[in-house]
Amino acid sequence: ISFRVWQCGGSLEIIPCSRVGHVFRKQHPYTFPGGSGTVFAKNTRRAAEVWMDEYKNFYYAAVPSARNVPYGNIQSRMEMKKRLGCKPFKWYLDNVYPELRVPDHQDIAFGALQQGGNCLDTLGHFADGVVGVYECHNAGGNQEWALTKDKSVKHMDLCLTVVDRTAGSLIKLQGCRENDSRQKWEQIESNSKLRHVGSNLCLDSRNARMGGLTVEVCSPSLNQQWKFTLNLQS
Repeated sequence: ISFRVWQCGGSLEIIPCSRVGHVFRKQHPYTFPGGSGTVFAKNTRRAAEVWMDEYKNFYYAAVPSARNVPYGNIQSRMEMKKRLGCKPFKWYLDNVYPELRVPDHQDIAFGALQQGGNCLDTLGHFADGVVGVYECHNAGGNQEWALTKDKSVKHMDLCLTVVDRTAGSLIKLQGCRENDSRQKWEQIESNSKLRHVGSNLCLDSRNARMGGLTVEVCSPSLNQQWKFTLNLQS
């Protein structure tokens, strides 16, 4: 695991011109007790427990089912980590991967805001630009959002803003302002929708290809179904 190498004094180099291939076998020469999925879940949970410190909670938020997977005894791994003087996971984030945006204590939901196979996307726009949907690429960037405790839906220092509190009103990106009621949102219906607090209208993608996202009267429409990658509310 790359972060384990870095935490314990090693490093990995990225060689732009290198090529890596994988030869798949028709069958494995070994077995996966309980199935390959179970073995993978066990191994990733062990990695989270040993190496990620308090950040393991984000792993469990992303993969809740992993909490039910037994991961065995990790005492020897913890002793090895201590013996080698391995650094904490926060050191890795601060020094090796500082560009990675990690949820903070103000975030109650984080990541991509998904609607089927599409995600809420800035489309490369900045202040006063409209937002739309684009095929989810799972790479953050234009599709990385956070819903905060003060009810803002943020992308960096820009917030989703309702231009006018009427159905059909466009959503724009504007600089976040703490007390701007046009920028206040809440999750409703088991965190499956985003409702604008001031107008009681819901974020809707029906006009995404004709100008941008809007707010509309809340309905069961699939155009109003949104799900964050991580929901951090207890």
